[in-house]
Formats: sequence, C-alpha cells, structure tokens
Amino acid sequence: MAQDLQVSAQDRVAPAPPKRPGCKPARAEPELYAALDLGTNSCRMLIATPEGGHFRVVDAFAKSVRLGSGLERTGHLSHGSIARTISALEVCADKLRRYQVGTMRLVATEACRRARNGRHFLARVTRETGLRLEVIRPEEEARLAVISCAPLVAEDATQVLVFDIGGGSTELVWIDLSDVPPEGRAQAIVNLRVGPEPLARGARIVDFISVPLGVATLHERYNDVADDAARFALMSWFFEEQITGFKPYLQGLAERDSTGFQMIGTSGTVTTVGAAHLGLRRYDRRKVDGMHLSAKAIDEVIGRFLRLGPEGRRTDVGLGRDRSELIMSGAAILQTLLRVWPTDSMRVADRGLREGMLFAMMSANGAFGDGPRPE
Repeated sequence: MAQDLQVSAQDRVAPAPPKRPGCKPARAEPELYAALDLGTNSCRMLIATPEGGHFRVVDAFAKSVRLGSGLERTGHLSHGSIARTISALEVCADKLRRYQVGTMRLVATEACRRARNGRHFLARVTRETGLRLEVIRPEEEARLAVISCAPLVAEDATQVLVFDIGGGSTELVWIDLSDVPPEGRAQAIVNLRVGPEPLARGARIVDFISVPLGVATLHERYNDVADDAARFALMSWFFEEQITGFKPYLQGLAERDSTGFQMIGTSGTVTTVGAAHLGLRRYDRRKVDGMHLSAKAIDEVIGRFLRLGPEGRRTDVGLGRDRSELIMSGAAILQTLLRVWPTDSMRVADRGLREGMLFAMMSANGAFGDGPRPE
C-alpha cells in the first residue's frame, strides 16, 4: 500500500471562481493562499498568508453540512444534503472572490468518492458557485493530513503514527524517521514522498491504510443497536477487523522502538476528547491544538461519555448536539488505536487537510525558507 502514497501534481492550483457583479474586494493581503476541504460532515476553508515558519489565517469558514447523511444506506447524496452543501460553498466562493485569492486548492473526499451521484453533484457545484472541486484519493488525503502535523513531530521521534478520523473514512500512516536528523524531521514530513528509491536520509512510509469507516459511517452501521455499551464494543471490534492488513498491526513496530514512538491524532474526535479533558465549556483551539493527552486521560474521558449515555451526551454543554451523536463512534476508533499501539501520551492536532494543503502550497513556493518550525 505504501507505494501508492506519492507526491506528483497534487499541489496544483485551482482557478479562482469567476467574479460576480456587486462583489467588493476585501483588503488586499500579500501572498494569499486558500484551502477548502469538503468532507462527509463538514465544509471548511482557510485563507492564509505565510508568516515566518508558519502561516497566519486571514479568514476561515466552517459549516456542518452532513453531505454524507444516509449515504451508507442509499449510496446517493440526498437532495437536502446537496442543497445544504451548495449553500455553504456559495459562501466560500464569495470569500475567495472578495479576497482575490490566486493560489488555492479545493478538494472533496470520501462522500464524493463513494456516492453514485458524486459527479453530478460536483458538476452542479461548478455551475452554481464557479468552484471546481477535486476529488482526491485516500492516499492523498492521508498525505495532506500528515503534512499538516509536521510542526508537531517531536525531534526524538523515529516512528510516527498519524491518524485522521474523518466522517466517512479513517486514514493511518506510519512513518519511519530513523534516517532523518532530529532537526530536519518536520521538513522531512512536508517533503514526504514515496518512490522506488526513497530519498537518502528522508522520511519513509512504512505503510498506509484508508479504512472506509469514519464517525458517520461507523455510527450508521451500528445505529440499530439499542445498548450503548454494546454498540461501542461492536464498533471498536469492527474497526480493528478492518486494520489487520496494516503492516505495523502485523509486525508490532511500536513495541520494537517504543522509546522513539509518537502518535499524532487529527480529527474532531481527538480535539473533542482533548477539550473535555481540559473541562472547556467553550472550545478554544489555542488550548487544544498541540496539547499532549495521556492514554489515562483519554480512557477517563471516554468512560465518562459512556456513563452519560445518549441523553446525557446530548445535554452535555461541552459536546453540543451535533458532536454528541457521533462522538462514541470516533471514540471507539481512538480507543482501538491506543489498545493496538499503547503509548503514554499522544499529540492532539486541530488541523487537517486544509492546513496540509496550505503547508504544501507554501512550501512548494519557497515561502518557509528552511521549513516549518516545530511547535
């Protein structure tokens, strides 16, 4: 599987959406970049400019559109899901025009990959909003998630597992950094590529897997199980069944080099668990992104969610109604990964495809000089 995870023309630039009458440009910003990620549950976009070894966000948009609602059952994107999503994309198109963004990448993931009417939906998006979305392969989705986490890679990490729990799929990438000098490991992640002969002293992908189970699809699969604890156990068991072909699962790589093992999780599930551990009543990205979360803390949070039950989770002020419905399917995936590859602590990343696209585009243009700085 690893040989399929490649860098080719992925970081190409999409054309700006056509201008509409009456759309006033916003204040001009230097070197503006935009990244849009249309997933199974959410539509999210960042507009940013390089700043030092990172980037500064100029504008952001996020909306729960539930594009994949019912997809597991019907195989189609519903009329309601399409209407909600196009409304959100119209907002994104207006922002791109107002800021006159010239360098951008707009991608769609699992819902559009799987839906029988996915191409029809994307053609309608272009007609109605002017946006041309690129449906990316799971391998590219994983690569971008890994790149977004580059600044969080520890200098003493030689084996890194990055996982991204999405709405419709979960990507796992195991990276070997043992041949990379400690000070160059973050940049090695940004430059990640696989070929017949890996670059000397470069990052090497041991294996990659995309499991077609995310918080929405796993929830839908076991939604008819009435008992909350039984449903959680079934989801965990079923997810583990889907990763048995992943080389690190078979070979136990974490056990062979536990001192240099680092786990980084990027998803709403991971950030929600992190926020719950901190006791945040209102989510604060500055406190959650990059935090170290112990396995014990994760078990305690998931245990509390289970004790609350469905009704208790719905009324929990820290979860919110949308997140409460899907948190246990994501928690089942998270707890499975920690059981298979035990670690004292994992790094929480409130970042994903958008940040990965921005890092990749800016790095390709030489905006970071010696590379992104570790955080």
